[in-house]
Amino acid sequence: MGMVSRILAALLASLCLFGAARAETQKDVHIGVLAFRGAEEAERTWQSTFDHLGRTLPQYRFHLVSGTAAFLTAAVAAHRLDFLITNPGHYLELKVDYSASALATEQDLEGPTPSEAVGAAVFVLDDHPEIQSLADLRNLRVAAVAPDAFGYRAALREIMERGVDPERDTKQVFVGFPVDEVMRAVRDRRADAGIIRSCALEKLLAEGAIQKDEFRVIGRRPSGALNCQVSTRLYPGWPFVKVAQTPAPLARQIAQALFGMQPGQDEKAWTQPDAYGSVQDLYRTLKVGPYAPFTRLGLADFVVEHRYIAALIGLGLIWWLTHVVRVSYLVRKRTHELQLAHEAARQRGEQMEHTVRLSLMGEMASSLAHEINQPLAAILTYARGCERRIESGADPASLRDAVQRIAVQAERAGDIVRRMKDFVRKNPAPQVPIDPAAALHDAVALFEPTATAAGVIVESEIPDTLPAIRADRLQLEEVVINLLQNALEAISAQDDKQIIMRVRGDRDRLHISVADNGPGLAPEAREHLFDPFYTTKKNGLGLGLSLSRTIVEAHGGRLLVETDPAGMTNFRFYLPLIEEPARV
Repeated sequence: MGMVSRILAALLASLCLFGAARAETQKDVHIGVLAFRGAEEAERTWQSTFDHLGRTLPQYRFHLVSGTAAFLTAAVAAHRLDFLITNPGHYLELKVDYSASALATEQDLEGPTPSEAVGAAVFVLDDHPEIQSLADLRNLRVAAVAPDAFGYRAALREIMERGVDPERDTKQVFVGFPVDEVMRAVRDRRADAGIIRSCALEKLLAEGAIQKDEFRVIGRRPSGALNCQVSTRLYPGWPFVKVAQTPAPLARQIAQALFGMQPGQDEKAWTQPDAYGSVQDLYRTLKVGPYAPFTRLGLADFVVEHRYIAALIGLGLIWWLTHVVRVSYLVRKRTHELQLAHEAARQRGEQMEHTVRLSLMGEMASSLAHEINQPLAAILTYARGCERRIESGADPASLRDAVQRIAVQAERAGDIVRRMKDFVRKNPAPQVPIDPAAALHDAVALFEPTATAAGVIVESEIPDTLPAIRADRLQLEEVVINLLQNALEAISAQDDKQIIMRVRGDRDRLHISVADNGPGLAPEAREHLFDPFYTTKKNGLGLGLSLSRTIVEAHGGRLLVETDPAGMTNFRFYLPLIEEPARV
């Protein structure tokens, strides 16, 4: 007897060691199960499948993970599940969002075909005879597990086809899992009707949870071999689902094991996976899940459904983009052309201004030459006198006065040459703060020889000190000399020739005017006086007054012509003052 005990003890120890070693080599496989009636019911329903997998594939240890659709979806997203057993609608969403695929579809060997195995029933208390059809649900309270429950969506399609909008025409009451809560909500009169998975009422009746005549299914449809009351179309049974990250060899082993399962009475079997096209049609009709308007598939469906409108919108967008590109190109091209035109106009303006300046200098050349001859003649006279005094042995101190006179005349000639050189310079200096009194005195001095040669004395009323202005000194002198030259030509036929230049400063402007007692301006001449190339002179260019106005306006001023109370023609312009210290 002792020997037998020792042998049994040794065998038991060996079995324990073998079991422990086998457990260490087994790989864990986690299978999620949708628990629409709670975890215990889910485990009872699918226990035979798990037992078969454990026997067929002993190298794996299978773990059942039950929960709601939202819980299982989160587990798939976190890569915590290898497979799932769930309803057709949940599988469709996992297929689109997480690339899941069906390995097999449940099959009842004595029941309906796998493609017509699941539906939903809409039920009411039997003491509501006024509710006979789905159309009678208008303005009533309807209970369901959740808005994304497959049974609810299957019933939703049927209700909507009868002209009832559940969201607008009914009050929806969502009670959550398990589905037994829907029955309790209707029994407690918290809802007038309930939506429950097909065959769930029959199970509750078999379990004694409800009485035979307590509830009544409305909107009944033929159920075929399902042998359950339903209110909806029938859809494929639950699939056994592989998630994307599960290895393909393991998936093949699981599929082979499922197809070889020999179920007992009331146990599930598995067959080749259904295409689940009817489920896709359901979700597409309701525009929910993957076919919601702004999901990937929903947007594609929207485009297909409204393809003509989408084509018009697409053509409109193409036209608009083409128009934008064309307008942008034309704007850039036009801008470039305008820039080139402005640059060419600027260069032509500078050239014309230089031409006018040279024309003015040509008209004044003889007078300026005469003016320069005067200091040169005086220098020559003083130099000869000094030469004679030196020859006569005069005291050097007596020569100082003559030498000083020579220096004065040389400086006078040098000033005349400098003014001429500055005036004919082609490129003006930038606008800077200047003393206008000095510039105006220089302009009058430059013009004075021409006026003297014509027998005219320019009466200038220029204060010795004036407020500073910001200007190009050469262009300011050019405007003044041009106005003086025009005045001189206007009085050429007069016996009593008179030119008056007045300058005054007020609060914010410097006013400069040149008046003459010529014959005045004809109305036509006054109208076109500042137009380019318009002239009343025989050999004139018609550019002087046009450029003068352009220069004045570029300095922020304005050039005008008027007849003063004394009958003199008065050209006047003003320039803005600045507060900066003047620079000569």
